[in-house]
Amino acid sequence: MPQPGDRPYDFVGVGFGPANLALAIALEDHNARAVRGDRLTALFVERQPRFGWHRGMLIDGATMQVSFLKDLVTMRDPSSDFSFLAYLRDKGRLVDFINHKTFFPTRTEFHDYFSWAAGRLGHLVRYDAEAVAVEPVDAGGEVAEFAVTVRDAAGTPRAVRARNLVIGGGLQPCLPPGVAESERVWHNQRLLIRLAERTGPPPRRWTVIGAGQSAAEVTEYLHRTHPDAEVCSVFSRYGYSPADDSPFANRIFDPEAVDLFHGAPEEVKRRLFDHHRGTNYSVVDLDLIEELYRRAYQERVAGRERLRMLNACKVLDVREVPGGARTTYEFLPTGEREVLDSDVVVCATGYRPFDALGLLGPAAALCRRDGEGRPLVERDYRVSTGPSVTAGVYLQGGTEHTHGITSSLLSNGAVRAGEILDSILARRPEHRPAASPAVR
Repeated sequence: MPQPGDRPYDFVGVGFGPANLALAIALEDHNARAVRGDRLTALFVERQPRFGWHRGMLIDGATMQVSFLKDLVTMRDPSSDFSFLAYLRDKGRLVDFINHKTFFPTRTEFHDYFSWAAGRLGHLVRYDAEAVAVEPVDAGGEVAEFAVTVRDAAGTPRAVRARNLVIGGGLQPCLPPGVAESERVWHNQRLLIRLAERTGPPPRRWTVIGAGQSAAEVTEYLHRTHPDAEVCSVFSRYGYSPADDSPFANRIFDPEAVDLFHGAPEEVKRRLFDHHRGTNYSVVDLDLIEELYRRAYQERVAGRERLRMLNACKVLDVREVPGGARTTYEFLPTGEREVLDSDVVVCATGYRPFDALGLLGPAAALCRRDGEGRPLVERDYRVSTGPSVTAGVYLQGGTEHTHGITSSLLSNGAVRAGEILDSILARRPEHRPAASPAVR
């Protein structure tokens, strides 16, 4: 537990991906302008040894699916020097990028931008550290603080106090039901890392499961970089579905759309979500769909088909077998079952939100839930609690049921970070103790 003389942070951020990185920037910008008494103290804990964002999917040439203007700060404050344009200026590439005439940088460049921003905020972050437990601190019937147990890379725990928690644990990879990751069965999240670690003869056949952007990118990459191998893409649709990135549909990502969604009746929320799934879920950029079709057609003309699209197929089982991995699938129109053996199976089967309430442990009992057991989340991303709880729990992700599709996306990250910081500022005690030193 924290020692009696310890002073609480205004907030502790769990995780340091792009969402909490945007919050750290908002905090830094605020503190740079604020007088001493209005500055906030914070600590972010991140279990990775350094900043990293989907490193396993930084495929050569893969581009972002959001405009560079939806960076870590511009939608909140275009004048901040943490913008993507400020990064380009600092790197000496601003003119070159302008001449490139694109709104969509490569994923590799945007990761470098994130790393550049994170490198300027090292004083706020403790890497190789994981928040493993949270306990409410009861003072006379009021919970105004949490005790957060942080474990370092050596396994040594230390508790810090926080008036608020901001949980940005990111997304956790999902595998098909009953499937376990192994040497021959991977989730696409660590694709490039797995490829770098792999030894032995090159695979003669790959199987990729999934119908979304990641599945298509993995299929394209393996087909391009393993010219002697067959790549089989297995999915239940008849073909890849194109992403709806048209201007009017993109309004679902606008900050104002979050206001409207949060205040709408549950039936309307479900309807809006279903109407606009095609902007983000299990969809693929049209250019990539056309490129894969072009390759498949050219191979058919040449009489050597390495790219196989096993469409309208439901995966029934994936398991490792001696020397490879076996996929059993059903061709949906006929019900016929087939077995496909390959050297490696890559499951591009999506993600689920981090279990924020699971991390909270006993403190989760303070959080109100809806009829389906999901947390009730207020418009400012603060989980609803009873009147005796003045300490706040804020969620960066896992709020699709209350805030819509932008819950875990970059599109609204800068604005969301500003709203969370404003809420913490509005709820802070009138008389605050002096700043707490960072945990090291």
